[in-house]
Amino acid sequence: MPVVRVGGDLPEVIQGGMGVGVSGWRLARAVSSVGQLGVVSGTALDALLTRRLQLGDPGGGVRRALAAFPVPELATAVLDRFYVDGGVAAGERLRAQPMLRVERGEQAELLTVLGNFVEVWLAKEGHAGPVGINYLEKVQLGLAPGMFGAILAGVDYVLVGAGVPGHVPELARRLARMEPVTVRVRLDGSEEDYDHRFDPAALLGRTGFGAGQGCQCSGGDGGGGKRAGCRGEAPAQGKRQVQDVRIESPVPAARPATAATTRVTPSPVLARPLRRPNVLAIVSLPILASYLARDEATTPDGFVIETHRAGGHSAPPRGALKVDARGEPVYGPRDHPDLAKMVGIGLPFWLAGGAAHPERLAAARALGAAGVQVGSVFALCEESGLEPGLRKALRTRARAGALRVRNDPLASPTGFPFKVAEMAGTLSDPAVRTARRRVCDLGYLRVPYRTAAGAIGYRCPAEPEGAYLRKGGPAADTEGRLCLCNGLLATVGLGQRHPLGRDEPPVITLGQDLEFLADLSPDGGPYRAVEVVEWLTGNRGIEATHRATGQGLRRR
Repeated sequence: MPVVRVGGDLPEVIQGGMGVGVSGWRLARAVSSVGQLGVVSGTALDALLTRRLQLGDPGGGVRRALAAFPVPELATAVLDRFYVDGGVAAGERLRAQPMLRVERGEQAELLTVLGNFVEVWLAKEGHAGPVGINYLEKVQLGLAPGMFGAILAGVDYVLVGAGVPGHVPELARRLARMEPVTVRVRLDGSEEDYDHRFDPAALLGRTGFGAGQGCQCSGGDGGGGKRAGCRGEAPAQGKRQVQDVRIESPVPAARPATAATTRVTPSPVLARPLRRPNVLAIVSLPILASYLARDEATTPDGFVIETHRAGGHSAPPRGALKVDARGEPVYGPRDHPDLAKMVGIGLPFWLAGGAAHPERLAAARALGAAGVQVGSVFALCEESGLEPGLRKALRTRARAGALRVRNDPLASPTGFPFKVAEMAGTLSDPAVRTARRRVCDLGYLRVPYRTAAGAIGYRCPAEPEGAYLRKGGPAADTEGRLCLCNGLLATVGLGQRHPLGRDEPPVITLGQDLEFLADLSPDGGPYRAVEVVEWLTGNRGIEATHRATGQGLRRR
């Protein structure tokens, strides 16, 4: 199948792919509709899919997108399993979805494909502007199925950070051709490698959700626990983690292909060539950009140069970690990008981290950048996925000078520093953190490891400490860790419900530069995504132009 590359002019503004559902389809569609690059977060989209369905899918967007999926039987099987007409009762626990695994993870891969398809399809609905999706390289078991689902929906850009995404350009090319890919996964604490295979055509040839295969979940005890219908640990065919991922040549299938395993329902999506999206690597310094650009196979289509003041995960300082009196990492001259070197690489790049101001956009372009990527300014606008009460409280506290965003070197199980906005009632509050019962029932940041018996287990520093220690994890790794998986879902109103009102508390991430509120929300009031774009670019009246033409603006 031929691959069509995405062309067109470059955007001046990239809306950051923030959190879990903060950069949702509504926000990305609002930004893309006026000619800039709207981006959805690619993390935990299977959970967003299943939980929105269980809450009754208000507005019908998820069901509308599923109706467009190229294999209707697969979409129908997921609807049958998770959709609840009118939503589950208040306080009722939400049904868990299977976790990604190095073996027997087909159900989770299908949900990942569908979740990514739905989010991108809805973001692209009703306009001709470009749409991107943002992934964490650390969540590598979900990268191939997630990107395939996004490609099926026609995604224009793939942005990848929190790691070294040298394999992503080739991964995008092969997935757009519906070729099998092999991801090399490293087991935590070991030098062993394991080849994990993802076959997009075989996945589309499935006929159902596979309800008889067991729940394949962690059991809620931090991984490997036994619950009704849960098989616990995987068998001893092990494989590896999520760091060094390389795309290998396709390998023969484990069993002969049959009509039943390869059948793909004809559809307009599969009847035409799939487009290979542009790949943007999110890096902190030109040295990594130069490393990626040295080889055609690893060279992306552009870069986002993200400094440590950006929200979410950021790169640690170069050299030995030093912290200041507030416990935040200390960055020095070696951590500031040399933009002259970026210009010399010859690929387009965007600047991120404290870039949300018209003067900073102009300065970035003067230095040779195509534009800027900004996140927090969109996270606090009305179309973002942040729970409305939290969004309003954040704006109010920030305008009053009472909001602090801490760059916490311990919070994230990934080991990357993570920005945490300090708000009462969230995981930034020590009392809330202490009262929360540790549980690992989503598992996006867990890593596989080899057990003493030779099987594959999974562990995460934010799971119950006893479970982590029993699995051979170092005690020091658990200090200060937050469950970002559950916390970020709660931040967008999709947190798990627990008995006695102990629902999952949110964790909020923002950048450390909130000066934009003085212009966009001087009284702490609401503002919209189109106002952000108008303010940054100086293109006043773009919404009226968009409505008059029915199209997004041409990107300069």
